[in-house]
Amino acid sequence: MNDVIQPREFCVHRMNYTVRPAMLEDAKALSELRLQIDGETQNLDREKGEALIDQAGFEKMIKEDTEKERNLFLVAVANDKIVAFSRCEGIYLKRFAHKVEFGICVLKDCWGYGIGKNLLNESVSWADANDIKKISLNVLETNETAIQLYKTFGFEIEGLLKNDRILSDGKYYSTLIMGRFNE
Repeated sequence: MNDVIQPREFCVHRMNYTVRPAMLEDAKALSELRLQIDGETQNLDREKGEALIDQAGFEKMIKEDTEKERNLFLVAVANDKIVAFSRCEGIYLKRFAHKVEFGICVLKDCWGYGIGKNLLNESVSWADANDIKKISLNVLETNETAIQLYKTFGFEIEGLLKNDRILSDGKYYSTLIMGRFNE
């Protein structure tokens, strides 16, 4: 099953970057990047330093994702630096074997260069090529840019987790559950 993603070059608004599968050598940079991104945005589940994944944790994740048929771990590299990553994680129970869960992190300085769009496009193409029928994701209700991007790729809002999280302003926010089904 697992069609291999080939590295692809992109140039958007004069930024050159490559989208490619994650490699074991990326683990340290990914650990540092995730920590930085968690401190730059409230769109993710974690605050900076929470649920830290160290280099060894990323090495394990990359190894597993490389070996498992329904997992995909991609990175975006600009100027020899990882600036974003995405994962599709399969569920290995028979009743859920048709779907994967998608997540993405992009360095704030790199927003607006199509990196999220290209990581998502590669992930959707991989899922379709590997007969994965459904991609699911969660997104903060106020992340309108991401919601619109997901909709352009055929994702639909499937549900709402009301008052799902508390942000730094002390207010409660809801999480949208979105999915894309490919028959």
